[in-house]
Amino acid sequence: MAAPSKIPRASGDRVKTDRRDAEHLVRLLLAGKLHPVRVPGPEEEALRDLVRAREAVRVDLMRCRHRVSKLLLRHGIRFDHGHAWTERHRRWLATVTLEWPPAQTTLQDAVGAVDVLEHRRGQLEREIIALLPASPWATQAGRLRCLRGVDTLTAVGLCAEIGDFERFAKATQLMHYLGLTPSEDTTGESRRQGSITKTGSAHARRLLVEAAWHYRKHPRVGATLTDRQTGQPPEAIAIAWTAQRRLHRVWTRLEARAKRRTIIAVAAARELAGFCWAITQIE
Repeated sequence: MAAPSKIPRASGDRVKTDRRDAEHLVRLLLAGKLHPVRVPGPEEEALRDLVRAREAVRVDLMRCRHRVSKLLLRHGIRFDHGHAWTERHRRWLATVTLEWPPAQTTLQDAVGAVDVLEHRRGQLEREIIALLPASPWATQAGRLRCLRGVDTLTAVGLCAEIGDFERFAKATQLMHYLGLTPSEDTTGESRRQGSITKTGSAHARRLLVEAAWHYRKHPRVGATLTDRQTGQPPEAIAIAWTAQRRLHRVWTRLEARAKRRTIIAVAAARELAGFCWAITQIE
């Protein structure tokens, strides 16, 4: 099976018949231009939809929080006592009273929308965690949780977007699949690398970039990470420790070269994808 829009076709080719399509597919197959894809099963697809529903709620929640912040800024009100949306920020927000009644009603409605979305997000996260032990990704998620910065929701999200890690013959294929490799424009002796390609799942790419920020700190195994690694193969724990040491060196080396931290996080995420591939290959 091949998607018609993905079949290469000359610009002047205006004749389309089933016979011509079949002959064209055979030529492409003999030339090695067609690649197999993996179709997820019904159970995997159902859990993937649940993970994506949680991601959609997360995006909506972020937008609602931004609406509240921007509304307060328009009225010259700013929270200067720590991070936003903590318990302290919530208590402060309950004391805010705007001068005009319509503005106060707008603020109350926006805060109420945040409360509703936080409740929905919590329900979806509890459902994902409850379904994980009986899911096809239980083993893979357990191995991924050995890595620093990769807890249950991140591990399930990666499994949902990537599927079977074993279909990639090497780690670089997974990096390409996730769009974490630099784009390139090479002509003759001139070679220019640009920003990452951003192909594949933006959700999986975001999860890896967020996890990569944890490797700025010095390598260590705390109590939380020790609990996640309990019962996992020694090989997985060894790979996780190697990832900590290597990715911390990436941060240290690139920060010494005055690279922007956002760029360093993407570079670390690319290598973290390789460690994710390696840790899921353990038998």
